[in-house]
Amino acid sequence: QVRLVESGGGSVQTGGSLRLSCTISGMTVGHRTVAWFRQATGKEREGVAAISYGHGYTSYLDSVEGRFTISRVNAESAVYLQMNSLKPEDTAMYYCATTSDIYFGLRENGYEYWGQGTQVTVSS
Repeated sequence: QVRLVESGGGSVQTGGSLRLSCTISGMTVGHRTVAWFRQATGKEREGVAAISYGHGYTSYLDSVEGRFTISRVNAESAVYLQMNSLKPEDTAMYYCATTSDIYFGLRENGYEYWGQGTQVTVSS
């Protein structure tokens, strides 16, 4: 059974940084794409960043490109999202997701396993 557990959320001021962690059990992290999504209150969930199986190609939402970095440590069965230069519009619940299929991208329907989320709040 695949299980994802997010941690690292919190409250920061504009310009601050946070590092989110996603610990995954029940699958080999480097064999499947893992992605981070977020959902702000009253908005649809959107894909933020993804890291592919194998080589670890990355893809980012335009609005976070250059500020966020997704990475993985296979030995730790973990995927991280380093978030710098945070803005109030980054405030959301952040979710980690993966799939048993061969998929790489930021479409929500590309993923079938989801964590419970971790809250990120950025104040101005």
